[in-house]
Amino acid sequence: MSFRPEPPHRHGQAARSAVLLVNLGTPDAPTPAALRRYLGEFLADPRVVEIPRWAWWPILHGIILRTRPAKSAAKYASIWMREGSPLAFWTQRQALLLGGWLGERGHRVEVRAAMRYGQPSIPDALDALRAQGVTRILVLPLYPQYAAATTASSADAVMAWAARARRQPELRFVNSYHNDAGYIAALAARVRGHWQRNGRGERLVLSFHGLPRRSLDLGDPYHCECLASARLLGERLGLAPDELVVTFQSRFGRARWLEPYTEPTLRRLAAEGLRRVDVMCPGFPADCLETLEEINREARAAFLGAGGEEFGYIECLNDSEAWIGALAGIAERHLAGWDTKTAPDAAALEDSRRRALALGAAA
Repeated sequence: MSFRPEPPHRHGQAARSAVLLVNLGTPDAPTPAALRRYLGEFLADPRVVEIPRWAWWPILHGIILRTRPAKSAAKYASIWMREGSPLAFWTQRQALLLGGWLGERGHRVEVRAAMRYGQPSIPDALDALRAQGVTRILVLPLYPQYAAATTASSADAVMAWAARARRQPELRFVNSYHNDAGYIAALAARVRGHWQRNGRGERLVLSFHGLPRRSLDLGDPYHCECLASARLLGERLGLAPDELVVTFQSRFGRARWLEPYTEPTLRRLAAEGLRRVDVMCPGFPADCLETLEEINREARAAFLGAGGEEFGYIECLNDSEAWIGALAGIAERHLAGWDTKTAPDAAALEDSRRRALALGAAA
């Protein structure tokens, strides 16, 4: 195995810690070429599409990557911000604010954002941390509910990088925080803020990203954790069971996915006479294509087209103070045991390095 070039080892170097905040990914631009690159990487991941390569490759390269990029590019263009991709913008902002929040609590850690697919990539972010002298890394995915297609895939990318490293950092992984009190409180604060500004709908619909039903049958805890998050949020808001509806969006292909599906549910609610609904996506801590275009545009149109009168979209957590505080709490718990509050003494480190080199020369 060939190893990637690494910075020279410094004798006496103090341990340094970092948090790697990982999100799913985004294309570099809302263009067919950028979408082709992004979808090619995303849909080639065997964690995402669990179909044998010999059967999937002709479909991916012969059909999907020839037809889907242009359609997806138009959707991305409709939600693209002046600063670029909404997902990239909010993820970078969360990393910046998390670093500041941890710093205010006395932790001396580097916080860096990375994308499982697209840029900045996980390997590039890890290379940058290593170049800064980081020796301990907490990997914190922005997926509150564990799924093999997201959480495990991100861990795969980290470990693939580590497999090519001569000097591996100490690694820790956060698998799930679907029932974290801070996360649930941040969601509740978002909902209450929306209700205070806009009034309250007759139902609160919680739309989670869908996965093939087969993932549940194979033992993936994602479905269970989504339902647990919804139940805890409903309890926090004091909602009766019939005031809360859980659905799953982003179905792809003809296979059966986790149900009930979001758009058909919204059309059914409108047909049953509901005039107003509020919709939130608790599994997405940052607004992105799936929330801004799929929910706030397509799902909105489905509800209103079926006879509904008001559709209240509740923004993702983004840079809300409650959410950044919750992230800081999650990071602190998983950083426990690493000395992150002691500032390295530069003079002492240099003296230690010189003594180590002198001992080596004497030997």
